[in-house]
Amino acid sequence: MKTRFVCFVFLFFAFVSVHAQRKIIVDPSGKGDYKTIQGAINSLSDSSATPRIIYIKKGIYREKLYIEKSNIIFEGQDREGTIITAAIARDQWRCIHNDDWGVATMNVRANDITLKNLTVTNSYGFDWIADKVIACPLDTVNKQKKITKTGHQMALRTIAATRLKAINCHFRALAGDTVSPWEVETGCWYFKDCLMEGGVDFYCPRGWAWAENCEFVVFGGTAAIWHDGSRYEDSKTVLVNCKFSGYDNFLLGRYHRDAQFYLVNCLFADNMRDSAIYRVPTNNVIQWGHRVYYYNCHRKAGDYKWYANNISKELADKISVQWVFGDKWKPEEK
Repeated sequence: MKTRFVCFVFLFFAFVSVHAQRKIIVDPSGKGDYKTIQGAINSLSDSSATPRIIYIKKGIYREKLYIEKSNIIFEGQDREGTIITAAIARDQWRCIHNDDWGVATMNVRANDITLKNLTVTNSYGFDWIADKVIACPLDTVNKQKKITKTGHQMALRTIAATRLKAINCHFRALAGDTVSPWEVETGCWYFKDCLMEGGVDFYCPRGWAWAENCEFVVFGGTAAIWHDGSRYEDSKTVLVNCKFSGYDNFLLGRYHRDAQFYLVNCLFADNMRDSAIYRVPTNNVIQWGHRVYYYNCHRKAGDYKWYANNISKELADKISVQWVFGDKWKPEEK
């Protein structure tokens, strides 16, 4: 009897484990479990001890996603062929909403989210035909707002979330804040082999961030990258083996809250402006000073003086995923 009970328990947990790892298939043609990604998300329980996998077949998914369930892997069949797209102007959204929940193509309020082999686009700027003036009830001064193609357009926005990982993903918008993983208290963000496009501050993590082998393409604005590490002195954004290109005289980066940048082994396009990552004039108290560090970064047409090595090789050799996140997270183990 005892042996039967042990076998039953073993089989039960084996079934649970296999079931938890089963891929939910999303296919717009109807040949999968769901036709929409949101439908697949809604089918899941609120939480799980093991990752749930949503496998997304190639296709164009015209969806705004709300992800409020933790521990999910979103795996596309092909990065450039699996496209999630919506058109949202943040300025317009905030005229009738008090917060940013819903302002992006992919809205995340959950922990331990993984994205693989996907394109996530906010197409508002690409679809733009003309500026427009709209009624804006939440504007306390004019009660109206001009909506342009250069306003904030978020492809990814997190709210009260942490531990998000993106591998081989393409994030697209024409204007600012394309990739906005915002959580200054506990935010841990990992990007590898990703392509990001946008305008001002279009890669703007808060907290701790790692970007490796990523490519950044700047369409406009006064900076490509930005960081907010104002809650803890140890917060940092690290970019390793990354490439930067964009419009003529594009600017690399800026900040207006406490920040800490490390750029290691990065390659800058020849048409990048001779202008260092800079602090925007601000009333914010900058507690820890100017913290922008470079090592072994280059430009084919010749290097600018401002990104000459200003950390030692010994420190550069220590910079790793573990060095960034410490005991908070080990993203490479999952």
